[in-house]
Amino acid sequence: MKGKKKKNGKKKIIINSSILIILVIAICLLFVPLFKGLKFGLDLQGGFEILYKAESIDGSKMNKEKITATYKTLSKRIDSLGVSEPEIIVEGNDRIRVKLAGVKNPEEARTQLSTVATLSFRDIEDNLLMSSDVLKAGGAKIGQAADGTPAVALSVKDKDKFYEATKSISERGEGKNYIVIWLDYNDLTDSYEREGNLCGTNESNCLSAATVSQGFASDVIIQGSFTQEEVSNLVDLINSGSLPSKLTELSSNTVGASFGEQTLQTTLIAGIIAIAAIMIILMVIYHFAGFISSVSMMIYAFLVFLVFWLVGGVLTLPGIAALLLGIGMAVDSNVITFARIREELLKGRSLPVAFREGSKSSFSAIIDSNITTLIVAIIMFMFGESSIKGFATMLIITVLVTMFTMVFLTRLLLKLFVKTEYFNDKVKLFININKKDIPDVSKNEKPKPNRFHKINFFKYKKACIGFSILIIIVGSIVLATKGFNLGIDYKSGTSITIASEQKITEKMLESDIKELGFKASDISKASDEMNIRIDSTLTGDQVKKINKYFEEKYEAKVNIGVVSNLVQKELVKNAILAVLIALIGIIIYVSIRFKWSYAIGGVTALVHDVLIMFALFAILRLEVSSMFIAAVLAIIGYSINDTIVSFDRIRENLHGIDRKKLTQDKFTEICNRSIGETFTRTIYTSVTTILPVLILLVLGSRGIFNFNMAMLFGLIAGTYSSIFIATVVYMALEKKNLGKAEKPKKIYTDELEEKKIKGINC
Repeated sequence: MKGKKKKNGKKKIIINSSILIILVIAICLLFVPLFKGLKFGLDLQGGFEILYKAESIDGSKMNKEKITATYKTLSKRIDSLGVSEPEIIVEGNDRIRVKLAGVKNPEEARTQLSTVATLSFRDIEDNLLMSSDVLKAGGAKIGQAADGTPAVALSVKDKDKFYEATKSISERGEGKNYIVIWLDYNDLTDSYEREGNLCGTNESNCLSAATVSQGFASDVIIQGSFTQEEVSNLVDLINSGSLPSKLTELSSNTVGASFGEQTLQTTLIAGIIAIAAIMIILMVIYHFAGFISSVSMMIYAFLVFLVFWLVGGVLTLPGIAALLLGIGMAVDSNVITFARIREELLKGRSLPVAFREGSKSSFSAIIDSNITTLIVAIIMFMFGESSIKGFATMLIITVLVTMFTMVFLTRLLLKLFVKTEYFNDKVKLFININKKDIPDVSKNEKPKPNRFHKINFFKYKKACIGFSILIIIVGSIVLATKGFNLGIDYKSGTSITIASEQKITEKMLESDIKELGFKASDISKASDEMNIRIDSTLTGDQVKKINKYFEEKYEAKVNIGVVSNLVQKELVKNAILAVLIALIGIIIYVSIRFKWSYAIGGVTALVHDVLIMFALFAILRLEVSSMFIAAVLAIIGYSINDTIVSFDRIRENLHGIDRKKLTQDKFTEICNRSIGETFTRTIYTSVTTILPVLILLVLGSRGIFNFNMAMLFGLIAGTYSSIFIATVVYMALEKKNLGKAEKPKKIYTDELEEKKIKGINC
């Protein structure tokens, strides 16, 4: 009977393994076409990004209708540039951000986009009859024809001129009595004779061709076989042309196509190496369970890209960084589960029981740690600008996909193999646990103590806290004397990055900048790239001049970013708000899920991590940019993730203990034991999260070098602050409650309680 059972187990293993192999092959086959189908940002394929402030020349306030009309005008102009995947984003009531990835001529795009919209009325021979000044500003509205169909109502300002033009057209006879409305008419390329049948489409600047039967000296209706949507679109386009508005450039970023392609290639290589390295580590540490985790990680990466593609996301450099950070966090979910399964095995439980109990006990820690990261990602999305929004979008997707793949899918796959009973006597192969370490409960053998049970973690708290204080003090001194090395995001001005195979020195570039008529505030070299900082905000023509100069002289790949003072102030304000709201959000969530003392301990650790990051950036003179703030927010999400796992174990170990009888020594011992029990998981998670960052630092693009440095500092600080800051603060707050009974929680019921009154019913 036993031999038959073993044979069935082997048969199930073969079937399950075959299914797994097919699954892996399917993912590999689907991944390549999916990746190619993604939209890439301008930092990965070159292109042009510009932020405009829309203003009315007549001094009237911009509103939703006006900004929508301007948006539609820009959309129409971009269509004529031949850009396949443009991004036009309205920010607030008066700003529009345009991203044109892959555009061949950024300066032509800049010129065409910023020109004030021009509306004109012409005859079928393209002769000008009237311009937009005959209409009231924003004078086009949605109306109705006599038969009740949708139409465009025009409010006429210069009625005499309008009457003369319409009367003249009406007298030309049938077939010629048309007034043609044009937006941005170009006498070199536009013609009604060629484009008459395209009026009202994206393929022509011709908006409409209306039949005129008589002269009009009043407001008029343009009618035809319009749908409601077509009328709405036409109204917006006419208003954008008749509106006396202008677009002021607030910031821009120009990336050469070859520069973007090189960035994509190096980042992808670094990413593939990082993922492969994590897979190897998982299989070395956890053997077969690690292999299953690696398969889940491949599915995770595939699903992240799939969701990103489905929501129409644009993959950027920060997005790839978020994906790799997400992989580290996703692996953490498996590490927590595997650590719990190992603990159950070491208590003498069988593999099926250990798997069930370990999966159950790890669930709350995984949920809490991922939700806190999600809170930070959402805040980042709300307050971030451009690339930070891309980072936040990818981080949100990675958290949601993690909950499916690493919690549900990994457990499902492992369960399939546990059910075969093949691994019941092969726990070494299954999850790397020596059989001799598993106690025989039937013989009253006791579990071996945790390998870190003898370590007094709090013995080193003074040294660690002292080390942190020293770094923060030195950083504060450097900050007071030299300030931060602010990027153009927070200082305003122009940043120029040059990559060339030719040898270029700082002196050569200093001479070049002087020759171009500018003054460089800083010139530095980083790896194979040269960076130039100019404090002034350059115009579009000046950017074009610099770009052309370096491309011709050094055959260089050039990336030029420009940020105005107005944008700089807003970015600073949003960065401060984002960090503060993220901290408040975490305090509220942890207080609800745990208690306020846990929340205060966790947030104190987060503040410590942020201060360490700022101090090290000040000391090492690394650039503080908007991507640095993205790293700060990411670390806030990651660090509380790490802390919650420790807190969850402390809460579990305190469960059922009478607080009135709990001494200070016993409380400290429980907290120390909890840290020891989660210490292996902390180390493994830190390694799998730091590893991609290190690989990106060595092999990845220079565009996210400072971001990765910030992540490295934050990850290291977050790892030890979870133990020596968060837990220590929590213990200090809780020690005053030792020996006291916990306040009973008020229980609410639907039953009416009898009020007791002395002398009446008591």
